[in-house]
Amino acid sequence: MKLIGITGGVGAGKTEVLGLLKELCRCRVLPADEVGNEVKLPGQPCYERLVELLGRQVLAADGTIDKKKMAGMIFSDPSLLDRVNNIIHPEVKRYILEQVASERKKGEADYFFLEAALLIECGYEAILDELWYVHADESVRTARLKESRGYSDEKIRQIFESQLSEADFRAHCSVVIENNGDLLETRRQLLAALRKEEACRNGRNMAY
Repeated sequence: MKLIGITGGVGAGKTEVLGLLKELCRCRVLPADEVGNEVKLPGQPCYERLVELLGRQVLAADGTIDKKKMAGMIFSDPSLLDRVNNIIHPEVKRYILEQVASERKKGEADYFFLEAALLIECGYEAILDELWYVHADESVRTARLKESRGYSDEKIRQIFESQLSEADFRAHCSVVIENNGDLLETRRQLLAALRKEEACRNGRNMAY
């Protein structure tokens, strides 16, 4: 089973790509955001430590950590960001590695796709076999973010500036998937990448 990271800037359409990959191959897909939410739930590893750090004002009425409240506290006090990340990121990585080991043991999947915008910045290259970059033009990403999330131009600009440049993404990734809106074209690119992976695997299996 090959462990592949799917990364790219916000609005690039990584979720669409994951949906297509589920159709095209035997795989497990895991968005890192889902893991981040999981480890913050009551009873999970990060919950008590985050409440101790941020105070009970970070909680929603149901006792869960309110993501918007936490984000607001971090933005108003940037020194908190590193402390929050130091709590969350190790647990996210531990959870991911457990899931990878579980899938390897089951032996049912040919690929494990891990998706996150910050795979490179958070050092996931060390555990991944390969990184794929989902690219979309800034104009396309801007339109998507306005439509799907209601973001303003200023907020979008700030997010774009906070993320890696296109050149940085391309420098770290061995496969680039163009995803500007034609899903049939995106599907074609993914099929080509998977066929190349299969050819490499078969080549290795035949080597002596």
